[in-house]
Amino acid sequence: MARTYFLLLWTWTRAAAAYPVSFAMMTAFGFAIAAIDVGVILVVFANTTTLAGFSREEVLFLYGTAGLAFAICDTFVSNLDRVSQHIKAGTLDTFLIRPVGAWIQLAADRFMANRVGRILQAALVLGYAVAALGIDGGRAWMIPVMVVTGIVIFTSLWTIAGALQFVLTDAPEVVNTLTYGSSQLTQYPLSVYGRDLARAVTYVLPLAFVNWQPGLYVLGRADPFGTPGFMRFIGPAAALVLALLAALAWRQGVRHYRSTGR
Repeated sequence: MARTYFLLLWTWTRAAAAYPVSFAMMTAFGFAIAAIDVGVILVVFANTTTLAGFSREEVLFLYGTAGLAFAICDTFVSNLDRVSQHIKAGTLDTFLIRPVGAWIQLAADRFMANRVGRILQAALVLGYAVAALGIDGGRAWMIPVMVVTGIVIFTSLWTIAGALQFVLTDAPEVVNTLTYGSSQLTQYPLSVYGRDLARAVTYVLPLAFVNWQPGLYVLGRADPFGTPGFMRFIGPAAALVLALLAALAWRQGVRHYRSTGR
């Protein structure tokens, strides 16, 4: 499965690389667009010294960890949101009759390698924040765990959003809310939003485990909402549960799919 997936990615990458100038420009454009979010953070801190009790570098750290995980998912699995287009066009049948899973094919469909610029931008921000904060080496081990956990959570959300398209057929706002909306939410400390939302993204939709709960551990900060300390470490378990639910939702969506008959 993995070999097939990467072969599909390589096929689309070679096609894009056939136009090197366009490829380079789109990569740079993606980097610049992603940098706008950082620009917004810098503008905020041009007028204040803290945001909900967090310094500029701490906010950039939270942004970088979530942004890196999301950019990787946006690059490698975001095309799952094209399910509704294939359903309406009657082309989804083609993916289902091949000997490779539909999820793999759809995730790799029309892969855009130039999105790597977004990954680079987020990685640079994270690297700067880690260096500027001088994070304790005894806590730094959590950073790669945060990124991997975030990748699993965002991939699961894209899978759930794709599965919903089998029922809703044409509801891009659902996909955007679950995916890009979740990304926007995790760019800032959850203390900005209030206790009720923080509880919702901790106990219902586990976005708090992308960067908030483990980030508090890395930064040596107490949870302003009084969440128990062990919550800092259950991100991988929460991500696994969400991934299993996403896999179940995807399976049910495919099983209940009815061809257009074309």
